[in-house]
Amino acid sequence: MSTTLDIVRIPVLNDNYVWLMREPQSGAVGVVDPAVAGPVLAEAEKRRWKITHILNTHHHGDHVGGNLEIKKATGCTIVGLRQDRARIPGIDVEVDDGDRYRFGEAEAEIFFVPGHTSGHIAYAFRDEKALFCGDTLFALGCGRMFEGTPQQFWTSLSRLRALSDDMRVYCAHEYTQSNARFALTVETGNQQLKARSAAIDAARAKGEATVPSLLGEEKATNPFLRADVPAVQAAVGLAGGDPVAVFAEVRHRKDVFR
Repeated sequence: MSTTLDIVRIPVLNDNYVWLMREPQSGAVGVVDPAVAGPVLAEAEKRRWKITHILNTHHHGDHVGGNLEIKKATGCTIVGLRQDRARIPGIDVEVDDGDRYRFGEAEAEIFFVPGHTSGHIAYAFRDEKALFCGDTLFALGCGRMFEGTPQQFWTSLSRLRALSDDMRVYCAHEYTQSNARFALTVETGNQQLKARSAAIDAARAKGEATVPSLLGEEKATNPFLRADVPAVQAAVGLAGGDPVAVFAEVRHRKDVFR
């Protein structure tokens, strides 16, 4: 049975996005990574949606800060990674890599994608073409490597890259414009990247969001997904190099990029 998800972007804090989604056949309503509760509860009330789930990707406060208040207000079920249960406030359902989690009539496949943190997961709704990836993968970027290793992070990104090109990437931050500026310092000759960067500048000038993006776009323009591409390897002085080393160098350059 085919289903769909009605997905609403809620901007909070300085540059976070919380995702509110409804599976219309069952009426299930989920919140992905609620940094804060107030705007989420207000948006759900405005739409007359009753929140039934919170899906957490990782433990950082700007992703779980609203958990307990939303749970208190709605009685919703909080889902997170088993190994990170001590760091996910109010967790009810513990999931692991490869699990399939039913959300109403939709189903998410759980991907364990450490790198940004040691306990990061992504929720891939394959049929609905929706990937909720927290801070593992951004539009034209990836999260900082706080708790993981380059090997872990590259493996995680490679797993997400293997999903279909028409998957929409619902990441958790509006970092795309600065990510594009950095990406252009790596792949100076990537024409698709140049065009995408110009479109992003135009969108941001009008106050428009750049997320979600398409995974196919990311594969073609995001340097963190392209550490095994000769042009990227050459750009960072590691022609023919190990993709893990190339990824680590690209990540380092982004860390110090201004």
